Amino acid sequence: MRDVEETLEDLEDLLQDLQERQENSVILIEGKKDRAALGALGIEGEMVQVQDARGIFGVAEDLSGCGKEAIILTDWDRKGGQLAELLRNALKANGVKYDDTIRARLSMLAKKEIKDIESLPSFISFLLACRERGGQQGARFPPP
Repeated sequence: MRDVEETLEDLEDLLQDLQERQENSVILIEGKKDRAALGALGIEGEMVQVQDARGIFGVAEDLSGCGKEAIILTDWDRKGGQLAELLRNALKANGVKYDDTIRARLSMLAKKEIKDIESLPSFISFLLACRERGGQQGARFPPP
């Protein structure tokens, strides 16, 4: 595991980037649990579940029609990676500007410990607890 303090600082920066996003940008997520996890971390604003009745292309068309931009925030497991690729293609085809750098940075920071957005709050709590205990090296998430 990377240094606990470094990881926490990087995660805080990413969350701040999400909080300070432009008003015309929408966070594209996979499901309700992702929305709840982001809400628990103080991330508010418009979020769209991409696996709804409209389908991925329908979501991209709607964003294009509204002139909105997208932040792709799917999980970083295999399914989430495939979904992110489909989203990039659909958004590009509809002329929608998108950002997938936050997802990539999250994946790099947490890939060894967690694989999805819904686990972020408990992962951050775990890191905070490690920091309280003096940055315990070798601690595993989730704790045994």
